[in-house]
Amino acid sequence: MTKKNLLLACYELGHQPLSLAWPLAALSAAGLNSHAYDLSIDDFPTERAKEAQFVGIAVPMHTALRLGVEAANLVRQVNPNAHICFFGHYAWLNADYLLEILADSVIAGEYEAPLVGLIKAVNDAQDINAIVGVSTKTTRNIPHIERIEFQIPERTNLPSLDKYAHYNSNGNHELVAYVETSRGCLHTCNHCPIVPVYQGRFFIIPKEIVLADIRQQVAEGAKHISFGDPDFLNGPNHALKIIREMHAEYPEITFSFTTKVEHILEQKEIIKEFSTMGCSFIITACEATSEKILTRLDKGHTLPQIKEALQLLQNLGISPQPTWMPFTPWTSLADYIEFLAWVKEQELIPFIPAVQFAVRMLVPPGSALLNHPDVENWCGKLDQENFTYRWTHADPKMDELHQIISSIAAENQQENPYKVFKMIETETYKIAGKQLPIWNKPLQNIPSPPKMTENWFC
Repeated sequence: MTKKNLLLACYELGHQPLSLAWPLAALSAAGLNSHAYDLSIDDFPTERAKEAQFVGIAVPMHTALRLGVEAANLVRQVNPNAHICFFGHYAWLNADYLLEILADSVIAGEYEAPLVGLIKAVNDAQDINAIVGVSTKTTRNIPHIERIEFQIPERTNLPSLDKYAHYNSNGNHELVAYVETSRGCLHTCNHCPIVPVYQGRFFIIPKEIVLADIRQQVAEGAKHISFGDPDFLNGPNHALKIIREMHAEYPEITFSFTTKVEHILEQKEIIKEFSTMGCSFIITACEATSEKILTRLDKGHTLPQIKEALQLLQNLGISPQPTWMPFTPWTSLADYIEFLAWVKEQELIPFIPAVQFAVRMLVPPGSALLNHPDVENWCGKLDQENFTYRWTHADPKMDELHQIISSIAAENQQENPYKVFKMIETETYKIAGKQLPIWNKPLQNIPSPPKMTENWFC
């Protein structure tokens, strides 16, 4: 009798999920069949869940994990005997809780080989506790951080690209391909969820695999390539080779990626070449305008370097998309006011979605932030059900402000960014008990820059 295997994804930043496409390719190469559903698009597959012997739930990010637990509970309701495995960064970070309440196993890192081994063992009723990279209720193993043999991502039975976020430029919406050229990250920023899993390591995905994945998505109508690497320029020469070949084959295709501020400054010549080959925007995690916060997070850049990097992109005709984490235990109300003033001074208002003004620091289990010597001064108890340590700001006004800004961001996603910024600024000065300053320099009403139709958040 054919064994029934089911893979579920829940959310991947509005993209067709690589967290399904990668394992589907590995399972196919191993001769294993599996049905796959993206619950951000598909209805929960009740009948498939009822008959599944193995259910794998992809949790590469915090939002995906919250939705993934809901999905796992539905699986348990209809199929109490199914083996439920969570795989991805947040599976490892929250392994203790998941294995206690719901999961039979968790996997992180380069998860394909452990996943294949686990599914074979479950299907054949074999012992699962000795599989490298797999943690169970009785055995805990470290993430599988070893080079694997990559297959071309299997996308045939996933929802079509038109179901996902589009690329918006000058009011024109285009289908988007979502691709990776590497995994893991060389850097060890203190707040990053990748660090506890990869510990500063990263792996290059062969150029031929990346280009084949691009081709299959372009054949489905994609006209913009979103590179999903944690940092596209960890391997700058690898990235450059891929972009050169992609541009030679598809000269009209545009692309975007994420990289650190320091890489923008270190790789100016590569960035300049990218600007001639269709690079439309670059996401970079600036995080804060306060030097003390940047130091605390070990970001590897300063405020003058942020300014230099963003200006460099604009001079090259590349739209900057700086991301921020303006609410931390160490960010004062004065810091937040200075942040708003700096954004206005640098004329960045249209480049920053409203949600970015409300991002609050998450502290998942295993976070490097927990290793700071003063952690007891700011960090509260672990809220296992919400997958984060709780913290309360020493200044109650900051927590109040966060609630206000979050509401503004949620309720005004489609509003003019200048109008939303004004609302945020007004409420901030009101909380501070200060008069909103007169701005003598007129704001340039910059046209909406190219972007995705779904804003980044965690």
